[in-house]
Amino acid sequence: MRAMWFDTPAIRTLIDLALTEDIGTGDAATLTTVDPELMGSAGVWAKSEAIIAGGPLFALVMQRLDPTLVVTQHVAEGQRVTPGTRVLTIVGRVSAILTAERLALNFIGRMSGIATYARACADAVAHTDTIILDTRKTLPGFRSLDKYAVRTGGCGNHRTALDAGILIKENHIMAAGGVAQAVKRARSGGSHLLKVEVELEALSQLEAAIAAGADVVMLDNMTTAELSEGVTQVAGRVQIEASGNMTLPRLAEVAETGVDFISLGGLTHTVTVADLSLRLDK
Repeated sequence: MRAMWFDTPAIRTLIDLALTEDIGTGDAATLTTVDPELMGSAGVWAKSEAIIAGGPLFALVMQRLDPTLVVTQHVAEGQRVTPGTRVLTIVGRVSAILTAERLALNFIGRMSGIATYARACADAVAHTDTIILDTRKTLPGFRSLDKYAVRTGGCGNHRTALDAGILIKENHIMAAGGVAQAVKRARSGGSHLLKVEVELEALSQLEAAIAAGADVVMLDNMTTAELSEGVTQVAGRVQIEASGNMTLPRLAEVAETGVDFISLGGLTHTVTVADLSLRLDK
């Protein structure tokens, strides 16, 4: 289990905020119905097919409420499960298990949902060299978790934050006075360690971007035919990212144009939560 990767100050703070939000002044149902000294075990079960991501975080949530709880993950991160698969076992105070249940399931359900969709997207382009990337369209506070789930599902990460790369978009271009001006300013003012990518809305902007020193060009909201033409025009001089109006059914045909990357906001902003449930063992 990758518990150490999740055990960071930011994620601990997120868990604490979520616990405070969910528990309030106390878990009224559990406090009134469950003996606080009762010991037992419970299982987390898959109710639908999914790619599992976030098991170590599930454990951290449980143990943040009660450090004595013992959590065992039976399914590896990134493994596909079918309905009826036991994913995790929790042993310890039953009251703590029940109080942390929903929050822990919320975390692993969201992450597994992202990983499941990411795996489908990666599989759609597996016959090509194209890499599917996420975006910064993540749930606020959850970015590292969302992006971990994307990687677990088999896709790649775009920028983790604004300081992780220079991505010149339409408004930057407008403010700078044009594509060439924006790229040149980024080249002269940014660190040599940061790649410069520029978003283009027309193929007529390609040569200016390349001549000014862009490392990557993002061809935004273009048809498949336009993307293919762009790949031919670039001829390997820079990397190409296709973006905008990307859906799972379209990924294969876009990848087959020869683009290096396809970015897909839907990986993290439109999430179908994996169906997982917790049941006490008899």
